[in-house]
Amino acid sequence: MSQVKFYSGENIPLEMHKVRIVQKLNLPTVEERLEAMKGAGFNTFLLQNKDVFMDMLTDSGVNAMSDRQQAAMMQADDSYAGSETFTRLQQALENIFGTKYFLPTHQGRACENVISQTYVTAGSVVPMNYHFTTSKAHIVLNGGRVEEVYKDEALNITSNNPFKGDMDIAKLRAVIEEAGAENVPFVRMEAGTNLIGGQPHSLANMKEVRKVCDEYGVMLVLDASLLADNLHFIKTREEAYQNKSIREITREIADLADIIYFSARKLGNARGGGICTNNEEAYMKMREYITLYEGFLTYGGMSVREMEAIAVGLEETMDEEMINQGPQFIQFMTEELQKRGVPVITPAGGLGCHIDARSFLPHVAQQDYPAGALASAIYIASGARGMERGTMSEQRNEDGTEPLANMELVRMALPRRVFTMSQVKYAADRIAWLYDNRDLIGGLEFVEEPNVLRFFFGRLQATSNWPEQLAKKFREDFGNSL
Repeated sequence: MSQVKFYSGENIPLEMHKVRIVQKLNLPTVEERLEAMKGAGFNTFLLQNKDVFMDMLTDSGVNAMSDRQQAAMMQADDSYAGSETFTRLQQALENIFGTKYFLPTHQGRACENVISQTYVTAGSVVPMNYHFTTSKAHIVLNGGRVEEVYKDEALNITSNNPFKGDMDIAKLRAVIEEAGAENVPFVRMEAGTNLIGGQPHSLANMKEVRKVCDEYGVMLVLDASLLADNLHFIKTREEAYQNKSIREITREIADLADIIYFSARKLGNARGGGICTNNEEAYMKMREYITLYEGFLTYGGMSVREMEAIAVGLEETMDEEMINQGPQFIQFMTEELQKRGVPVITPAGGLGCHIDARSFLPHVAQQDYPAGALASAIYIASGARGMERGTMSEQRNEDGTEPLANMELVRMALPRRVFTMSQVKYAADRIAWLYDNRDLIGGLEFVEEPNVLRFFFGRLQATSNWPEQLAKKFREDFGNSL
């Protein structure tokens, strides 16, 4: 990895790419942002993109493609069966993961559906280092339950632990013993725990998890959607792997898993997903669900042009100069906010900069969705759209009670090679202003609440006129500025 020292003494990441295609952005006025937020039911998912200046909702499907990916899309083979495009993607995955079998899907949650339909039954228990919203939903839908076996350190907002995504091995053994190995269809490990700040796991920890799985005869399933960031962290934070190549680290990870699945909207920088394995029996079981839910075995609901782009994108993921861009920009934004006293998750993880809404808004009760309120306030103050990762992202218990999330975070995603340094500084500046005026922000309440994955399309309202007061204060402080 290139180390560039600035004569000025500044410590900023240096982009190892140049921009050749640009897209015009629009920065609405604060009054327009206020009305847009109201119209979206205080749910950033429901904002119209025309009203968004910086789309920091997610990195899913919005990472910048390379010139090589764009070129590859022109050679796509549209054959329904026997497609050369499928063969190229399958070979790329075999070269990287060493896996013989590949099942294509239209995106990551489709993989979760197929795996859960195949292996999860009533009474199943699935241990994992932390749940993701859709992975948990599919397991519960099939009659199972999730048991999180993260280390206690994982939930510390401020920490020096470089691998807060590690599993607690003692807890893992205890869960399997209590449930009975026959009721544990697999252990799921997420390469980059999304909901607790994109925190990575170490390769050493994954080896320990593998030993436990072997001891009890349980499969190990890896969610590799955020693998690119996790690879960077293993290489830079895990001493035993600092002299290993990204390709070598990847293969070592892949060899530990029975099944690997991923969202190519994240890993591969295009739109699709897939399941990889060397287990022929698992492949044969799962493939029936591909044709049932996704499409034929050579496209799985994906456009062949996207498949060509994924094949190239996966190979580019083996380049440290490509995969370090996201983590370096995230670290920069995290440190910028820290300088201004804004509470953020440390150490900086993958996917985005994560703001601790409970510390930011201690006066807003968790039942009033502080992370959702903060995400709305950030948009009103800046036009930057982030995502709530807290209680709003959970769903109610069967008796209607509200389970409170372990953490209340606002994720400001930094898609790879999308934003400029000045834009990142702008977002940090507006969030810092918001922190100085945090007492103005109040809570939210649902007015339209879906039963499943409510954070995607539920609608809320403010519990007071705090959004109007916030916009008024912005105008007083910034005058005619946007």
